[in-house]
Amino acid sequence: TPSGRALYERAKRILEDLAEAEAAFQDDGEDPQGDFRINAPVSFGVMHLAPAIADFAALYPKIRIEMMVSDRAVDPVSEGFDMTVRIGEPGEPSSLIDHEAAVIKRVLCASPAYLAAHGAPDTPSDLRVCACLHYGRSIEGANWKLTGPGGVRTTEVNPVLCSDNGEVLREAAVRGLGVTLLPTFIVGAELQAGRLVTVMPDYEASPLTLCLIYPPSRRLAVRTRLFVEFFLERFGGRPYWDLVS
Repeated sequence: TPSGRALYERAKRILEDLAEAEAAFQDDGEDPQGDFRINAPVSFGVMHLAPAIADFAALYPKIRIEMMVSDRAVDPVSEGFDMTVRIGEPGEPSSLIDHEAAVIKRVLCASPAYLAAHGAPDTPSDLRVCACLHYGRSIEGANWKLTGPGGVRTTEVNPVLCSDNGEVLREAAVRGLGVTLLPTFIVGAELQAGRLVTVMPDYEASPLTLCLIYPPSRRLAVRTRLFVEFFLERFGGRPYWDLVS
C-alpha cells in the first residue's frame, strides 16, 4: 500500500543512518565486527581468494565471514552479498559499484613435452591441427579469437578436451594433452615453474578484468571498506601470478 511503502522508505533511511553512525563509531577505534558475505568464481576463489580470506580473518577476528564460490552471475543485492568478486570483459554494464582491481591476461600455453612431440604453432591457422584444450561448455563450434601482427583472427579449433573449469584444462595441459588458452591466474604458477610455456607470444586474447562488485550506498560498512583496501593491496597492479621470470 502507499502508506506501507512510505513506512518502508522511512524505516530504510533510519536503518541506513544507524549503520552510518555505527561505522563512524568503529572508525573511532573499536575493532571492526559484524557479518561479511562474499562471493567469487570457483577457480579464483579456491586458488587465490581462499588464502587471502584467511589472512583477512586473522587481521580482523571479530568479523564473521561467509564465502561462497560459484561461476554463475551472482546478483549481490537480491542474494544478500556484501561483495562479489567478478572476472569478465571490461566495462560490463551494471547498476552496481564496479571497482576494477587488476587486468587479467589470457595466454596460449602448452607443456614442453607436448611441444617437443608435436612442434609449436606459429600462427592462428596452425591451431587447427593442434590438440586443443577448450574452455567452454561444448566441443562443437569452439573458436579462439586472437590479436596479432595481422590484426584480429578468429580460428575454429579442434578440442580434444572441453571443460567449464580452467583447472581441469590446466592439469591436462601440464600432462601434455595439448594447447590451451587460459587466464594467467590459473596457469601463472605453472609458467613460473616451467611446467607450461607460452606459445605464439605475438598473439594474445583480449584481457579480462578482476573487479569488486557491491551495492551502492551512501557509506560502506567499515568491514567492507577494509576488505576493499585489503583486496586492492593484495591483487591490484601487476598481480603476483604474472611475475614470470
